[in-house]
Amino acid sequence: MKRILTDAGCRFHRQGRGDHEIWISPLSGKPFTVDGDIKSRHTANGTLQDAGLPKAF
Repeated sequence: MKRILTDAGCRFHRQGRGDHEIWISPLSGKPFTVDGDIKSRHTANGTLQDAGLPKAF
């Protein structure tokens, strides 16, 4: 997941609560949350949607 986000131009902003990280999307300029241990394709697609990217899983 993090490789897909990095390749799309998203960047790590700061550490969130627990194993979550806050990233910034270059498309929207808004922050979004990335779970450190994504086990569900629904969660992965939701993260991509928050970043303004198309679904990949």
